[in-house]
Amino acid sequence: MKQKEDPQFKLMTTEPVSRLIPRLAVPTVLSMMITGVYNTADTYFVSQLGTSASAAVGIVFSLMAIIQAVGFTLGMGCGSLISRRLGEKNQEAASVYGSSAFAAAILFGLLLSAFSLSHLKGLVQLLGATPSITPYAEDYAKWILLGSPVICSCFVMNNVLRSEGHAKFSAVALTSGGILNMLLDPLFIYKFNLGTSGAAIATVTSQSASFLIFLQFFIRKKGTVSLGVKYVSLKLKTYADIMTTGIPSLFRQGLASVATIFLNTSAGLYGDAAISAMTIATKVVMLCGSLMIGIGQGFSPVAGYNYGAGLYKRVKAAWKWTALVSTCLLLFLGGMIFAFAPQIVRWFRNDDQVVSVGVFALRAQALSFPLHALIISINMLMQACGKKLQATFLSLNRQGIYFIPLVILLPKIMGLTGVEISQACADILSALTAIPYLLLFFRELKKEDSAL
Repeated sequence: MKQKEDPQFKLMTTEPVSRLIPRLAVPTVLSMMITGVYNTADTYFVSQLGTSASAAVGIVFSLMAIIQAVGFTLGMGCGSLISRRLGEKNQEAASVYGSSAFAAAILFGLLLSAFSLSHLKGLVQLLGATPSITPYAEDYAKWILLGSPVICSCFVMNNVLRSEGHAKFSAVALTSGGILNMLLDPLFIYKFNLGTSGAAIATVTSQSASFLIFLQFFIRKKGTVSLGVKYVSLKLKTYADIMTTGIPSLFRQGLASVATIFLNTSAGLYGDAAISAMTIATKVVMLCGSLMIGIGQGFSPVAGYNYGAGLYKRVKAAWKWTALVSTCLLLFLGGMIFAFAPQIVRWFRNDDQVVSVGVFALRAQALSFPLHALIISINMLMQACGKKLQATFLSLNRQGIYFIPLVILLPKIMGLTGVEISQACADILSALTAIPYLLLFFRELKKEDSAL
């Protein structure tokens, strides 16, 4: 059913991209940074309990990455479809995609929780937990699993809001949950003496708060897209469209989980301190990298809207602005990480072994950090414009095609140094692979624009 043009459509298709993308990206960047800060806060507060407890957060991170992977897959998949349907002025189809993805997220979370809790000890050991880490990892993981339906569905609602241009409200919901988490962490961990369980309970509580804030937005019908049972599709094609469009996110996030397992296993050969150090380095880089993800998520709906509306020159202009600004920001952040790596690692864990490994790993990743601007922006461009095969292949590169083989091979040649530099090497190769896809896409875009 076609809808008449609304102010949001006009904004997304006529506002200069240099103003529009920041308008959408700044709230998203802030929410991503807050989310990254409270994820890092878990690592910081738990690190004070000991090296094995600190390592447990890194072990369970791979499990959280699976939950996030499915949430991102459903969220980014329906978000890309929603942006293009709204660009075509088809509001009802957008609501069907949003509602169906939300229902699928709840169902997945319930199934994952039921299965994983019944095999918890074996699961955390499979993820790389040593005997000394296993009890801490179990305490942390069980609460995360209980909250997985809420965590997964939050990703979907967040992406639905961003896809229609309501980034500010999305930021409010995520930021509120993030601040609550940081306040609850020390309370549950130390005051109530709950240890690693306290950190996980704080995370699930904060995610539940964000969930309720998101949900009331849709209940009050404040947006263009509606979430409701009547819009939940019974057609397999709807879910196939969502999954195939979002599958780059599945590979991007899911492979992060698999890569973390391989990383923990490789680092574990050098002791708990090595796992703890690599956990700290990974969390710091992810925190700073959330800036790029936030900018990219501000860029994605702009690309999707305008691609759906046939405004191809705006799509290209939006990518150029995103790539330039994000590269400059990541150059600055990479330099800061490199310069202050010892202080950063000691802030988490003042252990000489942890610091020695963590500093080298951080500095290696800092050198390749600016390349994230190319890797992520090109991948999101393909996904937002419905280039499923290209987006899927590119999302496989960083953690799958390159990192996992490297983190297995390099330690055999270079020992612990191979573990520390494997991610930086994967980043370089991923960036080099992405560039030809970008050039080919712009060539095709120019042909389509000439044909109009």
